[in-house]
Amino acid sequence: MKDKDIKSVEIFKGTPWQAQMVKNLLEDSKINAFLQDEIIGSLNLPWESAGGVGQVKVIVSSSDYENAKLIVDKYKNNPEKDK
Repeated sequence: MKDKDIKSVEIFKGTPWQAQMVKNLLEDSKINAFLQDEIIGSLNLPWESAGGVGQVKVIVSSSDYENAKLIVDKYKNNPEKDK
């Protein structure tokens, strides 16, 4: 992949707590990630369940997308994640 083809890609969105957890899991696997809408997501917690308004997004490089998706899918399928 050429450098000019690399783009930022949303890999996950959720509560501020969930987004930070996913970001940490990605970074533990040497995948750079950053949070988008972190402040607005923190302010809009009551609206979050009503259609996803105010969710915090986790962004990765398109060159890391495949590896990041494996980690995010594993997180989403973990029954212990919300305990």
